[in-house]
Amino acid sequence: MKLLIVHQNMPGQYRELVQWLVAQGGHEIVFLTQRQNAPRIAGVHTVVYAAHHTASEKAYGLSKVWETAAGSGFGAAMAARDLERSHGFRPDLILGHTGWGELTFFKDIWPDVPILGFFEYYYNMTGGLVGFDPAEPISDHTPFLMRARNTVPCLNIQSVDMGHVPTYWQRDVFPASFHDKMYVCHDGIRTDLLQADPNVSLTLGRLEKSLTREDEVFTYLARNLEHARGFHIFMRALPKILAERPKARVLVLGGEEVSYGRSSKHPKGLRGEMEDEVGADLDWSRVHFLGRVPYSDFCKIIQLSQCHIYLTMPFVLSWSALEAMAMQATVVSSDVAPVREAITHGETGLLVDFFDPVALADQVVDVLANPQAYTHLGPAARASVIARYDFMTRCLPEHVQQMNALVPNACHIQMPS
Repeated sequence: MKLLIVHQNMPGQYRELVQWLVAQGGHEIVFLTQRQNAPRIAGVHTVVYAAHHTASEKAYGLSKVWETAAGSGFGAAMAARDLERSHGFRPDLILGHTGWGELTFFKDIWPDVPILGFFEYYYNMTGGLVGFDPAEPISDHTPFLMRARNTVPCLNIQSVDMGHVPTYWQRDVFPASFHDKMYVCHDGIRTDLLQADPNVSLTLGRLEKSLTREDEVFTYLARNLEHARGFHIFMRALPKILAERPKARVLVLGGEEVSYGRSSKHPKGLRGEMEDEVGADLDWSRVHFLGRVPYSDFCKIIQLSQCHIYLTMPFVLSWSALEAMAMQATVVSSDVAPVREAITHGETGLLVDFFDPVALADQVVDVLANPQAYTHLGPAARASVIARYDFMTRCLPEHVQQMNALVPNACHIQMPS
């Protein structure tokens, strides 16, 4: 099959699928992206394109998102047209993320080439990020901004032949009119490559001795340390946890930018704001901010952790939460709808009120103090992820079936027997 994959931040949600397709052989794969430092994947022809236009900071608020999306979409379409004119490449199928407008104009380039689009999020006034946190007041203009922001998915549901959403919660944030054109299946977790490791060890620069499972280590992870992923709640719980567990230390992973929601007004960002708020009550010798780490180190850190904290407002469920479950971590998470789809309290993890740092601290302290009471959670969490989110046995067959349904039989992808 000739495949064109479009994602501004290659490989995005196509990480596992692309690698599997390459390993199967016999496919011609072109990846179209804006990412200048895109990872090199043997067997994939990467084409970096530039957005044709980006909205200025002073652009009209109601059309700003669409203006930038249109510029990305036109840039991607022109790059696709050049692929055919200069290299003779015409895909049998296009896969791509709809959120940034990149797929918007592909039917104007190839009207008869099917498109399978990834739909990630639809902004609503209730049930998601907006309006969840009382500390983030909603202005009179917010409903208009949300509706205008959804111009991109509303246009792209018309551009695709089929839509894909990873979870039922994500599907249900979209209008019901979208649902008949969507299938629900996670991108997939490579549970075969993610295991618990009782012999894991990790060396940190300011510690003389490597950390092992014998040490009392707990963890917090987010792509960025921000409000949407509950970093402020975690920091408010931290003094109580460390005070009640004097031998415990915490490893904190994540960058210091803002991916979603509001940013801190503190000159040093949310981390600086929270350090000012709770820093005097912390034993900083047992707090380790590790930033963003290589994937192999992330796995070691989770394997090392006796309690992993994953917090989020109602938003897209992070891969890391499912990966931690696959490695049999005891996960303490926020009791919100997207998390409840993946974690059942007391069976595959533990859920606490997002806004209650005392409850979070008490739950983490109890896990660290009484690990034997929670030993059933890790194996059950892994079993659940294998059954519902495993890439090879659950997600890949569904994705291949949906892809094959859009193309002639001669182009079908064959699953190994």
